[in-house]
Amino acid sequence: MTFPRLAIAALVLAVHGSAWADDYKKGDIEIEDLWVRATAPGQPNGGGYMEIENHGKAADELLAVKSDVAQTVEIHETRDANGMSTMRKVDAPLTIPPGGEVKFAPGGYHVMFVKLKQAFKEGTEIPATLTFRQAGDVPVVFKVKPLTYKPHGMSGHMAH
Repeated sequence: MTFPRLAIAALVLAVHGSAWADDYKKGDIEIEDLWVRATAPGQPNGGGYMEIENHGKAADELLAVKSDVAQTVEIHETRDANGMSTMRKVDAPLTIPPGGEVKFAPGGYHVMFVKLKQAFKEGTEIPATLTFRQAGDVPVVFKVKPLTYKPHGMSGHMAH
């Protein structure tokens, strides 16, 4: 009778432990829910998404994102103006306000992996390093979701 209870407890711990493994924390910065969509054959670029929380009393800044999977990695923002969506590179550091968060989501901020060295394949992982002014370098992993993946709450259209 004790063994089944221990087995169930171990299973619950394993499931919760794997959920926690997707969160990254360094200093006051916590990064969670990192994902990219799989890319179609020949697609040159891919977008990455995540949530960055600052639990501190002072702002921090995301200075850069690096990864060996693409020729360059940039922070981009999509904006809607006059019925048109435009995407632009964010040149200045991206401020993470004290006690606040910045969400990288379709139609807003995103990590742009430019000139992919190989396609993002569903079920794989994309390693990257986020560099913050205060927290320093934070190694992270983006999970590759299906090409048609839409996060919960996302409308039916894409910004780009």
